[in-house]
Amino acid sequence: MQKYYLCIDLKTFYASVECVERGLDPFNTNLVVADTSRGKGTICLAVSPRMKMLGVKNRCRIYEIPPNIKFIAAMPRMKKYIEYSANIYAIYLKYFAKEDIHVYSIDEAFIDATNYLKMYQMNPIQLSKTIIKDIYKTYGITATAGIGTNMYLAKIALDITAKHSVTNIGYLDEERYKNELWHHKPLTDFWQIGKGIERRLNRLRIFDMYDVAHTDPKKLYKEFGINAEYLIDHSWGKESCTIADIKSYKPKTNSISNSQVLFEDYSFEKARLVLKEMVELGSLRLIENNLVTDTIGLYIGYSKEIIKATGGTKRINNTTNVYSELLRAFLEIYDKTTDRNIGIRRIGVNFSNVIETENVQLNLFTDQEKIDRERKLELTMSSIKNKMGKNTIIRGMDLEEGATAIARNRMVGGHNAS
Repeated sequence: MQKYYLCIDLKTFYASVECVERGLDPFNTNLVVADTSRGKGTICLAVSPRMKMLGVKNRCRIYEIPPNIKFIAAMPRMKKYIEYSANIYAIYLKYFAKEDIHVYSIDEAFIDATNYLKMYQMNPIQLSKTIIKDIYKTYGITATAGIGTNMYLAKIALDITAKHSVTNIGYLDEERYKNELWHHKPLTDFWQIGKGIERRLNRLRIFDMYDVAHTDPKKLYKEFGINAEYLIDHSWGKESCTIADIKSYKPKTNSISNSQVLFEDYSFEKARLVLKEMVELGSLRLIENNLVTDTIGLYIGYSKEIIKATGGTKRINNTTNVYSELLRAFLEIYDKTTDRNIGIRRIGVNFSNVIETENVQLNLFTDQEKIDRERKLELTMSSIKNKMGKNTIIRGMDLEEGATAIARNRMVGGHNAS
């Protein structure tokens, strides 16, 4: 049976939501989603389609917008965008089972429509039009769709061909892909090819997908290793991964990470305070999910990249999720590797080799009773925060100068929540 995948994208999603909430047409309104209180250097999370038509690029900075363009600046409201996204996902569920939907991002989803075409007595284009119309009629958000005979082609049809279609729908099969896109440039328009990969391909005298398809595979494997396999398959419009494969995938190793960019240079001591808060957050995530770790990692980035980043990884003596034990290990790395004389602008923490608590052997040299008490306290705090709000209970350090936890608890994804 011929497979048909849909890849549906909500056009300039954040900006469209803000326009709809104001009763404005995104295609006739100059609007950017950005926290202008952070200064003209702040990045716009989205710009309206009208702004794009005027040449303003998405993810630009405020100062890059031409001064002659007047616009509405909308404060990011991540909870509102998540609410819209969830409601639109409910529309997908009207037509498809959740097992056939893969949410790729807040504004994009893959759908395996193969088994639904006969039921609805529609072809893929008709079904896509029906969903797009439903989304617009219900929430006023314009969607675009890519249709492909595999997931890769659906994504490429969305990213490249749908843009040039009056219906906002693109379609590709392998033959059409080769006929229409083998000589398409730039290569960065293709899924999973960034500027770095493009430069490496260019050095091999490869400038389009036709060149990739007709280059000696040995040359590609030498340059890209095992990742050459994906490049070669994609150059021919092939992709073996299905939504069922994604749903059933279980990684061999897991990790939890968190990072934040500081909005001013932090001293050694102030950054150390932020690190403590971040370790607490990581510890709570581990405890809430019944997980433990035996390896941690720290990243410290400096002001204007005056020196290279520092940090490192450390294996902990016992597998744990207890805050005091994790903090001790992180501070050991931090105090040993961090430059005390240069402003710090970025901190990242990572918990690796994460496994479920039930799989851990007890350590005879550990005070298990003490650990259980601390874990129980952390769980109680977590339960109260989940019910009453993250700032219901805070540590004393969260009130110190330079602490960021209280402010970040009011955010979603690093942006204003409401």
